[in-house]
Amino acid sequence: MAIVMGTAGHIDHGKTSLVRKLTGIDCDRLEEEKRRGITIELGFAFCDLPGGGRLGIVDVPGHEKFVKNMVAGASGIDFVMLVVAADEGVMPQTREHLEICSLLGIKHGLVAVTKIDMVDPELLELAVEDISEFLKGTFLEGAPLFPVSSQTGEGVDKLRDYIVKQEKELAPRRRTDLFRLPVDRVFTLKGHGTIVTGTMISGSVKVGDALELLPKKLATRARSLQSHGESVEVAESGHRTAVNLQGLDVADVERGDVLALPGTLFPSDRWLVRLTCLGSSPRALRHRAEIHFHHEAREIAARLYFLDRDKLGPGETALCEVRLDEPLVGVFGDHCVVRAFSPLRTVAGGVVLDPISAGLRRRDATPDRVASLLGLEDASDEDRVRMQIELAGNRGANLAQLSVLTNLDSKRLDKVLQALSGKGKIFCFDREEKGYVAAGASAELAKRCLAVADAFHKKEPLKQGMARGTLLSGGTGREAWSKGIPPKLAFFVVERLLRSGELVSEGDVIRMASHTVSLKSDQAGLRDALLKAHVDGAFTPPNLKDVLEELSVDAKAAAPVLKLLCEDGSLVKVKDGLYFHGPVIQELKARMQAWFGSHDDLDPAGFKELSGGLSRKYVIPLLEYFDRERVTIRVGDKRQFRGRG
Repeated sequence: MAIVMGTAGHIDHGKTSLVRKLTGIDCDRLEEEKRRGITIELGFAFCDLPGGGRLGIVDVPGHEKFVKNMVAGASGIDFVMLVVAADEGVMPQTREHLEICSLLGIKHGLVAVTKIDMVDPELLELAVEDISEFLKGTFLEGAPLFPVSSQTGEGVDKLRDYIVKQEKELAPRRRTDLFRLPVDRVFTLKGHGTIVTGTMISGSVKVGDALELLPKKLATRARSLQSHGESVEVAESGHRTAVNLQGLDVADVERGDVLALPGTLFPSDRWLVRLTCLGSSPRALRHRAEIHFHHEAREIAARLYFLDRDKLGPGETALCEVRLDEPLVGVFGDHCVVRAFSPLRTVAGGVVLDPISAGLRRRDATPDRVASLLGLEDASDEDRVRMQIELAGNRGANLAQLSVLTNLDSKRLDKVLQALSGKGKIFCFDREEKGYVAAGASAELAKRCLAVADAFHKKEPLKQGMARGTLLSGGTGREAWSKGIPPKLAFFVVERLLRSGELVSEGDVIRMASHTVSLKSDQAGLRDALLKAHVDGAFTPPNLKDVLEELSVDAKAAAPVLKLLCEDGSLVKVKDGLYFHGPVIQELKARMQAWFGSHDDLDPAGFKELSGGLSRKYVIPLLEYFDRERVTIRVGDKRQFRGRG
């Protein structure tokens, strides 16, 4: 890993000249920049280190019109060199750049007081005092100040020595093994094709890796890599990196796009953010306010939706859903900057809490929940993982999503997930993709599943239960319990209920353990009467129509009772209007099996013989029934034994 230094400061305070004096590299590469004498685009340089490595430097424009370019460059730096000219002192962009650096979470830096060759010692002393006073209360309070001149070289060696030491003394900003490269420049090189550059935030990439350009989801591959102008096989986080992309044109890529490994980042147009309004903001931020949203190297229009208030005053912090005009990709803990439309200035900044899908409604934003979410940054790894899974609700979250939602490296995340699973706080419902659901969400889904099963039993008291597929799909109507959840999670919930004994599986039917088929008194009487008629009829059962007429019951009222008798095996439907007592059918089947023990086939006359002289009225329907049940197969006018019934 390496660290990257960025410049900050007002226009014409000598940032680019100082970088050139420190490194010998001119960061102004555009003809317009050289003609106008101002920095417009980001510039990049490096400083050789005693151990053979290189410290990356990002030079940013100072003009107020190019603040978005400044934010794009500052997003990837570890410490800042604030440049203030001795002859002008603190200016508007000095203030705004420092505020932006603070909002981006930069905590280390130094101050270069430039152009000392243009002021006398007394004015320089006053300038240093004014700058020190300005820095009070900021992250640069107490930071070392280096008076320098890019023209004469005075103080530059001392400044360079200090910068070089920072490579060892400063720990790199938080890095995980999740590869991310925000693109801040794209161009084409003859013989190579499309090349993108950026400061690698985390992870690593090697030549030949399959990559994805987000949020467009364009597939590509790393044909070659360079770091600080030298070809490398592997590029590590913290380095300025150039990637030669395979299969993409320059027109396919724009600043702010992100290179990642396929399937590791998830574009979303709703982010949950801990937002802080700057104390220097001229006014409060309103609910649903339109703003410029800056994240990494991308600027995009968005709206702010506060979850527990209607406005955010200067100096205040709140939970906010940012609704973006276009999807972006981010990771928990990323910093963002908010700039107002009119006047165009930096007014707020925040930390990303959920960059996949906010999914939190105002009515659910209770004070306790808001406080917990705002405390996610300072929470332990276990609490953060648990809370993000809880926030995912009934969707659950898989390993790739949790990597984004927690910003933990894969080994640490896996260890935390095992610990939470062991404590019963989360459950793994998908072993293949390592999908997890919170215990509370699982219990709520189980409750809803049982409610659907119970409602079904009340509606269909004569049915044994619901078809498994129907229950897994959530049931029918508004009460569907598994709508919008992963199919594997629905399966997991049902299986847990089956293991706990709250649900019972009988073939392809699932019922509640407490459910027994219940008949009303008149239905119970009808059941007994129908069964008795067929038991008494034995091998020559009555015509159903005659039985119903005798009982003064219509076919519609009898249908559910007959279905129940067939489901429990008391009766067997041979054809419409003709039912046999279940044991009679079993007896006839046994006789047929015995017959085929000594015969090759069976004709209607033979069946009449083995059935005790039944008439053709019963013989033909029974033979056709056994054909349907695959006990026999018809060949001409005869049957041969299949034996599958």
